[in-house]
Amino acid sequence: MNKVMLIYTGGTIGMGQNPQTGALEPLDFNHLVESMPEFQLIKADIDVYQFTPPIDSSEMSPTQWAQLVRIINRNYDDYDGFVVLHGTDTMAYTASALSFMLEGLTKPVILTGSQLPIGQLRTDGKENLVTSIELAALKDEYGHARVPEVCIYFSGVLLRGNRSTKINADGFNAFDSFNYPHLCEAGVNFSFHDHHILKPDFSKRMQAHLAMDTNVVVFSLFPGIQEGILRQVLQLQSLKGIVMRSFGSGNAMKSPWLMHLLKEATQKGIVIVNISQCVAGTVEMSRYDTGYQLKDIGVISGHDSTVEAAVTKLMYLQSQYNDPNTIRNLMARSIAGEITI
Repeated sequence: MNKVMLIYTGGTIGMGQNPQTGALEPLDFNHLVESMPEFQLIKADIDVYQFTPPIDSSEMSPTQWAQLVRIINRNYDDYDGFVVLHGTDTMAYTASALSFMLEGLTKPVILTGSQLPIGQLRTDGKENLVTSIELAALKDEYGHARVPEVCIYFSGVLLRGNRSTKINADGFNAFDSFNYPHLCEAGVNFSFHDHHILKPDFSKRMQAHLAMDTNVVVFSLFPGIQEGILRQVLQLQSLKGIVMRSFGSGNAMKSPWLMHLLKEATQKGIVIVNISQCVAGTVEMSRYDTGYQLKDIGVISGHDSTVEAAVTKLMYLQSQYNDPNTIRNLMARSIAGEITI
């Protein structure tokens, strides 16, 4: 049987209820295994690695991303796929980060979790976990991984990790990828969309990267945004990259002070990436004059990137390169399937 490593970081899927407070708290992973006799029926050898202690996904950071990369890299040759149990709140950030940090990935790394703890009667955790393990173990007729990329599996759909975003705090359909098709639907059978799945070079070794430069900020434009507040942000000495969430297809107000501040920032070497506040669609800064002005002062298009992918891609590129122009060029290219050009 194929081998799958299950990495438990924490999250709702492994939580129990504190009898005194009624609040959900992380439990030992043994509780999770004991709650799932279905484990014995899965057609794969499963080994478990547990974060100790488990962490809430709100506490996830580049330090934990690097820990995940180390675990996967250290065990890469011994397993056919990896499943990461993760809280939903920052799952899309982790999936995006791993897609860049695991360069040339040729095996599945599938993140999943649940909206209800796995021990509860109506939990969505069991199906999410069992199906993720099955997907991580699958190979094609050539012996290659069926889905050799970082994915999120939730509520019957397999999504590219760096195209995903959390869309629902309460429903079981917690994630979707508005600007990219689903990789697979899991019903009675798996329905794969092969032409949307990455095709890596299986002859090359995966390269693991641990460093992420977090000197990045995200801000959204809005009617009434204040010059003084934005000026303070842009004058931070350590700032290297900005993800700017603009209106519609990449538009901004024509305020002279805003254009002056952004131009001043780009001339200092700060990389400003323009993404849309809309959940679907792409940035086209040449469509309207308000967007063209941004392009003219050195702001670059983030195309149809999610905010999670744009932020983690900037962190990754800033850790690899010192030249802002190199970073700008790579931000405008798809390096892990994260944008459509």
